[in-house]
Amino acid sequence: MTDSVEPFRAIEISALARQMAADGRSVLHMEFGQPSMGAPRKAVEAAHNALDRGNMGYWESPELRERLAALYHERYRLSPAPSQFIVTCGASPALVLALSISFAAGDRIAMARPGYVAYRNTVRALHMTPVEIECGAETRFQLTAAALDAIDPPPAGVIIASPANPTGTIIGAEELQALAVVCARKNIRIISDEIYHGLSYTQPCRSMLEFTPDAIVVSSFSKYFCMPGWRLGWLLVPPDLVERARSYLGCLFLTAPTVSQYAAIAAMDCAEELNENVAVYARNRERLLDALPRLGLGKI
Repeated sequence: MTDSVEPFRAIEISALARQMAADGRSVLHMEFGQPSMGAPRKAVEAAHNALDRGNMGYWESPELRERLAALYHERYRLSPAPSQFIVTCGASPALVLALSISFAAGDRIAMARPGYVAYRNTVRALHMTPVEIECGAETRFQLTAAALDAIDPPPAGVIIASPANPTGTIIGAEELQALAVVCARKNIRIISDEIYHGLSYTQPCRSMLEFTPDAIVVSSFSKYFCMPGWRLGWLLVPPDLVERARSYLGCLFLTAPTVSQYAAIAAMDCAEELNENVAVYARNRERLLDALPRLGLGKI
């Protein structure tokens, strides 16, 4: 059954690009959705300090979970308990955990197409069935409540992403609420990929947890916090799934990298530096929106 899992082509392309650079070629790296800036300065300093102290074993930082809970209060006015945060080795293991604790082999999981290719491949690797819903420009390439409601029989779960990869589009509050209503009525578990939160330019990103407390949220330090190589993410689960999630985490992944957790705690005090990065991205975006039509790319 796992024979149907395709390679993640971006990794192959990245290896080729890096070899070209090593051979002296000029390469613009666009193979991954990752920031062009490095980790915040204070995060790097914290990592150096942790390494100097040594004796780092398996560990999940209680302070980091507390800081994540505070972040959700600041961003969304939500009050999750620190214990609901499961610190992971990036968002990809968080997705594996989310699927594993929620569904069984053979379950059908809905998702938008176009979408992040690893969604369907991870679902298949776990012996579940991806149900890809074609989404066009009329819905800004996003899954809608109406499209989800039309699936017969209903899927066991749905993966939503806002902002989405690769389109970058955001699901508005009204549609998130409608999705929550459909999922509650049809007993569909929601996994919300919110990894790009903090990187929006036209409207704020809303967490699915603002509309239903039963959603599972996947997120990461890779994007807004500029720490992709540090391999650190989190899963935010409802209280009734905490024990199950922790059992799976310990058996499958042990803990996230200790040095990365120390760095992440420091990174959460670097809002000014991180928001300056977002301002740079916004200026780059404006330049593209101005230049692309003049280059003949008026419609994408």
